[in-house]
Amino acid sequence: MRLNAPLAVALLFGTIASAAPAPAPQDEAAATTTVSADPTSTLPTTASTDTAVASDQLEDLASYAAQQANSSVASSNSKHKRGACTLKNLAIRREWGSLSSSERKAYTNAVLCLQAKQANTPSSLIPGAKSRFDDFVGTHINQTMTIHYTGTFLAWHRYFTWSYEQALRNECGYTGYQPYWDWAKSAQTGVEKSPVFDGSDTSMSGNGVYVPGEGNVVLGGNGLPEILLPPGTGGGCVTSGPFAKMSVNLGPVSLSLTNGSSVSNGDGLSYNPRCLKRDLTSAVNQRFANATSVVNLIVKPKDVWDFEMTMQGYPGSGDIGVHGGGHYTMGGDPGRDLFVSPGDPAFYLHHGMIDRTWWIWQQLDPSKRTNAISGTGTFLNSPASPNTTLDTPVDLGYAAGPALTMRDLMSTTAGPFCYIYL
Repeated sequence: MRLNAPLAVALLFGTIASAAPAPAPQDEAAATTTVSADPTSTLPTTASTDTAVASDQLEDLASYAAQQANSSVASSNSKHKRGACTLKNLAIRREWGSLSSSERKAYTNAVLCLQAKQANTPSSLIPGAKSRFDDFVGTHINQTMTIHYTGTFLAWHRYFTWSYEQALRNECGYTGYQPYWDWAKSAQTGVEKSPVFDGSDTSMSGNGVYVPGEGNVVLGGNGLPEILLPPGTGGGCVTSGPFAKMSVNLGPVSLSLTNGSSVSNGDGLSYNPRCLKRDLTSAVNQRFANATSVVNLIVKPKDVWDFEMTMQGYPGSGDIGVHGGGHYTMGGDPGRDLFVSPGDPAFYLHHGMIDRTWWIWQQLDPSKRTNAISGTGTFLNSPASPNTTLDTPVDLGYAAGPALTMRDLMSTTAGPFCYIYL
């Protein structure tokens, strides 16, 4: 069975009642018991339902992960193991709000630079790719059905986000590293008050112009159980911040609208310039990507299959996970289109947090979790395909290179990578 785009998106956000049987976990990670962060405290094993308490839990987990990663790098260096990652060149990825104004502007200026550079992708392959920024969007469109609900989901997006960071650094003079959007923080403050989306010149631009009379976004339908997501407080073109004048050149492929329908422009690869739209929706952030949701994702799953399925939303559960929660918090065009979603520059901050969450989970039991893989090469194994292994290649096409194997992408301090999160 080959899935069409609308059905794929319905599945992607957990709205099907009984999905095709999914492959069983290949690598079962051992259950993580209470882990001592220091002699006087222990890490949480259950997420607090009080989001303020859960926020503190998340910080404890992140601090412990950084401690573990630092110790691992130091130990590797002392044993003279092969690899170029050392404490001296270890990059630190930080939360957007912790960056200075000049650091934020340096990042957005680099993104604008990438949008002004000529595309590497031949126009014969992706006619609508007009910039280096579009190279990444086009690659994501072409591979969407093999990088979600698959064994490569986590590692593919890790490599994709890192490659984007490297393009900013190597092609546009950016000297910082990829920041992330902490959904737990914006769930507390409200998205429009978040420094990520407050619309200032030090933000990732703000909301779209308010469009009155919007209805719910309906995920599912056509015989599938529905999840109703309320509209946000925007809906129109973004008019403030660094990306107020940017053009979204590709898509849509399967863009959810606020009237229960979706719209498509075929395969999304033709040139279709339009304004960046957002419909910031705090209710979605607070429901699916609050601090309790994030901590639960980190401490509850004991194997990578459960982790990645909880993150993306188990089909039929009514939960779109933190992955869908972040995308639908942004809303708009291309934010509600999982094929074209990297067309919103905030995508990379969202997936920085996705990667951070996986990194924290890995550090709780690195010997069992660093190389844990589960899944096949196709969306929910439809059509049936071989299991993903450490030898499975990951190729980002004209966005970046070279192709690497999964074993090169499983650790943030091995292979081509040398970074941690704070």
